[in-house]
Order: sequence, then structure tokens, then C-alpha cells
Amino acid sequence: MNLHNTLNYIEIPVSDLPLTKQFFQQVFTWEFVDYGSEYSCFVNAGINGGFYLSKQHFTLANGSPLLVLYSQKLASTQQAITAAGGTISQPIFSFPGGCRFHFLDPNGNEFAVWSESLSS
Repeated sequence: MNLHNTLNYIEIPVSDLPLTKQFFQQVFTWEFVDYGSEYSCFVNAGINGGFYLSKQHFTLANGSPLLVLYSQKLASTQQAITAAGGTISQPIFSFPGGCRFHFLDPNGNEFAVWSESLSS
């Protein structure tokens, strides 16, 4: 695969690094490599990236891009998010090509999860 000119890495602000790692490991089974006490790289997430300590967070309302995850079991993923301390900000809805919902992680960052269908 040619990596030239491709999206390669994402960095996400978080206010609580241990809580963030616990949330994404519990819900999405991501793995982490720590680089000091203020940065943790996530792997096994479709694209690699990192969480860094910050007082900032991102949402669509403040003009941020939407990071969209994929799930084969949309309703189960939604339940896992709330069980792990996330907040559903927009319940499951249909769009051309599938269904999705939006959630806020424990830091207030907005993400979405999509699937081809609700029954996937």
C-alpha cells in the first residue's frame, strides 16, 4: 500500500487519560502504548493515533470533524458505550447507506458509530 498523501494518524484531546483509555479499551478493545504521563498512542483502531492531555474537546457544534467508527452490532455498541460511561448524543438514525448514532466520550468529545443496517 502506498502511504504517500494518505491520512495516517489522528491526535485527540482528552482531559482524563486513564479514563479515556479504560473507556475505549472496554467498548472498542483498543490497545495503548504510553509515551509519558500526558500522551498515549492507540492501536488496533483502524487507524493509529494518540490521546493527549488538554482542556479542549471536540464536537460538531464547535466545527470539529466527526470521527466515525464502524460496528457490525450497532445496538450492542450503543449499549456498551453507555455502560462504560459515554453519553448518546444522537440516537440511532438511518441515512443513505446505513444507520448510525453519535456519542460523547467521557471527555465530551463527539464520535459516531455506523453500520450498514440496524440488524448488522
